[in-house]
Amino acid sequence: MNTASYSPPLVFLRPPSRTLAALTLSRRRLFTFPSLRPFLGFFCYPAGDRFPRLSSSLSFDSEIGHREGEVASCFDEVSCQDHLLQAQQEEQGQFIPVKAYFLCTSIDLRSLQSENAFNVIPPASRATVYVVLRYYDPHLMETGFSDSRCNYMVVFHYGSVVLFNVSDHEADGYLKIVEKHASGLLPDMRKDDYAVVEKPTLETWMQGGPDYIVLKTLNIDGIRTIGSVLGQSIALDYYIRQVDGMVAEFTDINRGLEKTGTFTMKSKKLFQLVGKANSNLADVILKLGLFERSDIAWKNANYAQIWEYLRDEYELTQRFGNLDFKLKFVEHNVRFFQEILQNKKYVFLEWLIILLITVEILISIYNIIFHPTPTALQKANTQRTSQEGSAY
Repeated sequence: MNTASYSPPLVFLRPPSRTLAALTLSRRRLFTFPSLRPFLGFFCYPAGDRFPRLSSSLSFDSEIGHREGEVASCFDEVSCQDHLLQAQQEEQGQFIPVKAYFLCTSIDLRSLQSENAFNVIPPASRATVYVVLRYYDPHLMETGFSDSRCNYMVVFHYGSVVLFNVSDHEADGYLKIVEKHASGLLPDMRKDDYAVVEKPTLETWMQGGPDYIVLKTLNIDGIRTIGSVLGQSIALDYYIRQVDGMVAEFTDINRGLEKTGTFTMKSKKLFQLVGKANSNLADVILKLGLFERSDIAWKNANYAQIWEYLRDEYELTQRFGNLDFKLKFVEHNVRFFQEILQNKKYVFLEWLIILLITVEILISIYNIIFHPTPTALQKANTQRTSQEGSAY
């Protein structure tokens, strides 16, 4: 038979029927249907070998039957490769990026909850300082719901936002949702990157690594625990930079005082620095709750382990100790310069009093000489009369 004039069986030329529609299924499921196995050879073989030379329909059927075993082995091999790939992915774990931002100094959580009520996850306790929002694609959840497939945003009232499983180009969209309810937006937004690796085959509950943490499973409690530490860390970094700026400013003042021997700072500027230092310390202790253990960590030892590990990883206690030391340095300088300003004020008042006394004395002398009072004139006349009488 001339292969140039050969055309494939009509079953491949007509429009697809309901039976052929099953070809859209996965390859492993397709081979479970014996009636479809002869047709699968058309898709498994190379293009040049899809239509073998046939002298009759009988030879075509025998050829297909001969290759049925090869097709079965082909799909068994593919199934094995898929299984190995899946096992390898489970062994390596699922990578979940985490991004922490410090947007502003305050966020209205109530208005944020009311506007995004559909995405808000109910809080673990009433007295909470953060809100967790969940976003997901319904089409991806048709095969089964999983926390690791969702996008999460943890928003804190002191200005931090932590994003889970959100790419870089999608982060701006989530941040704009929060900016509508933020006050005191910062011109220079702080950012920190972290990662969570979800590994179901992990023997222990968690395992640390450089800039990432490996968990057996990541659920909403783990997101709350990790987000609380990352939110505190990025906010603490902002306040540390604020205090560093104050320390640098006082260092320049001390150097100028060393060179010139004079202190030229205005009292208003000094009081502003005092207020800034006190407000920073109050925000770190009260708003951040740096030394308050999360409710989830109190209730569950596994999450307490994550909480303590991340605090040690980000050195929150040591960084707060450095911040407190710098604030004490600022406080010492403020007290010193306040004493200088008070001494300058006292010296000014003393000289002012001396000047007033001197002016009063000069005025008195002037009045005595050039504008004597009637009593003084009468006394002068009496003395003059008595002197004249004694002369006669």
